[in-house]
Amino acid sequence: QVQLVESGGGSVQAGGSLRLSCAAVGYTYSTYCVGWFRQAPGKEREGVAAIGCDGGTTYADSVKGRFTISQDNAKNTLYLQMNSLKTEDTAMYYCAADFRCSSWYVLWRNANFRYWGQGTQVTVSS
Repeated sequence: QVQLVESGGGSVQAGGSLRLSCAAVGYTYSTYCVGWFRQAPGKEREGVAAIGCDGGTTYADSVKGRFTISQDNAKNTLYLQMNSLKTEDTAMYYCAADFRCSSWYVLWRNANFRYWGQGTQVTVSS
């Protein structure tokens, strides 16, 4: 049973920083592609950042240069460092994982990963 547990969300003023964490239980991160997604009220879930099975990374244009995705395989934990936060970053953030390595980028773009955490709220105020 694959379980993902996010933490680190909260409220911050614009320009501030937060670091999200996602602990994995039941599998090893290094054998999966992993990613962060977000969903704001009234909007569709969108991919924020991902790490492919080969270690390659990708980011949404809206967060490039501000957010950094990383993973600690020893701790089986995924991170999302978010700097220079904007009000438009306000959303529920989810981590997710999938073992379909060959199509991980398409799966990320379509927010179609197989395993999901419960989400953690990030609120950025002006």
